[in-house]
Amino acid sequence: MPKYLITVRYEADGAKGLIKAGGTTRTEVIRSLIQGLGGTMEAFYYSFGEADAYLIVDVPEQSDALALSLAVNASGAVHISATPLIPASEVDAAAKKVPAYRAPGA
Repeated sequence: MPKYLITVRYEADGAKGLIKAGGTTRTEVIRSLIQGLGGTMEAFYYSFGEADAYLIVDVPEQSDALALSLAVNASGAVHISATPLIPASEVDAAAKKVPAYRAPGA
């Protein structure tokens, strides 16, 4: 199952909602959302600075991660971005493939 690092940034309305509902409540809402996509949430940590929270999630397909991103970002209260997390074994497999590439100007 593809694994993603989700970076969360709350907009003003989202931060107000977080203050009102609390961190644990929002964590459970997000866990339920991900489970509804057939996925699991491995970790959810709040932060401060450049991002307000970080999640590690597994979802069945890339389209599930995109659906999550579209739904959350469309709310306007929160902005998320998803970064695929690639296991070392997939890097090893990719390194064994030698695509024919010619650099520009070569």
